[in-house]
Amino acid sequence: MINDIKHEVTAAVARGSADPFTFEKVSLQSPREDEVLIRIVASGICHTDLVCLRQELPVPLPIVLGHEGAGIVVEIGSAVQDLSPGDHVVLSFNSCGDCPSCASELPAYCYNFMQNNFSGCRGDGSGTMQQDGEAVNANFFGQSSFATMAIANVRNTVKVRKDLPLEILAPLGCGIQTGAGTVFNSLPVAEGSSVAIFGGGAVGLSALMAAKIIGAAPVVVVEPNMSRRALAVELGADHVIDPFCVDNVVEEIQKLIGGVDFSLEMTGIPHVVRQCVDILNPLGTCALVGAAPIGAEVSLNIMELLIPGRKIVGIVEGSAEPKIFIPQLIEYYAEGRFPFDRLIDFFPFEELNEAVKAQESGKCIKPVVRMA
Repeated sequence: MINDIKHEVTAAVARGSADPFTFEKVSLQSPREDEVLIRIVASGICHTDLVCLRQELPVPLPIVLGHEGAGIVVEIGSAVQDLSPGDHVVLSFNSCGDCPSCASELPAYCYNFMQNNFSGCRGDGSGTMQQDGEAVNANFFGQSSFATMAIANVRNTVKVRKDLPLEILAPLGCGIQTGAGTVFNSLPVAEGSSVAIFGGGAVGLSALMAAKIIGAAPVVVVEPNMSRRALAVELGADHVIDPFCVDNVVEEIQKLIGGVDFSLEMTGIPHVVRQCVDILNPLGTCALVGAAPIGAEVSLNIMELLIPGRKIVGIVEGSAEPKIFIPQLIEYYAEGRFPFDRLIDFFPFEELNEAVKAQESGKCIKPVVRMA
């Protein structure tokens, strides 16, 4: 039983992997001392929402998903000092705040990341939401933003400037942060570095924009969707490749530019990992970013890693500290250097299921639902 319920909200509830979201009335708890109650203005839809919806990455059902929320602070807990009612905020992933990674300002690698983001409850096991006296799994990524209101921890609530629309800023909380952060934070990409990005969705194109800010060149984007390849060129890609129209992606990249210093695997497709490794220069680094199915494996030649000194690294959330990194991305956007708004299509909240279909079909890159 959840105590101190007082906020009635509308939430999109995921009840089964083959079922659409259903819009239902639920009750939301008041914030604890280190928490914030937010009126959600908009929420991005991320690939992680979809893999959890389909139970490819299992989460407890029924659950309220959504983890790219943006909104306005309504109420703060007694221990919250840097936020006030009326503040505009972007919500990001949650972390425990106590483990060695959190102490090193690397909350994306929190030792308790799964519990704090995928368990359907708070880190201590308590719930935030109920319906008809029964608990509803929520607190997804410390927020569950597919709802008209959400509770978030002060650690994953980022205050942002008020002169930009929250509906545009919402997707910064995960996908765009992940792509850009992979280049800005996780890898030593420098001016003149060669980069191959496998996957031209929101994460891959955000990485492309970050690479162009740094001055990396040449940058190759491998993407089967024609409109996404065209957008990649507009955003600065030096070359684009349709992987279904060439005999061998690695050989095609080698013909164009030789090997690369950095390859970014954004698709979660196991055989693409091998391509990302095979295209590396000596001492090159392959970044694994895309969410692969549980249990997915890939075969690699150990000596082809060992002798050239190639590296493979796993990256979560672009190694970001959201309170620092999200405001940085907003400044790049305001300066006209990071036009991530070109990735966004808007939908009313009640058309969430249609927005999901549009993303899955490739019709849009980053759908954002607006609550009002």
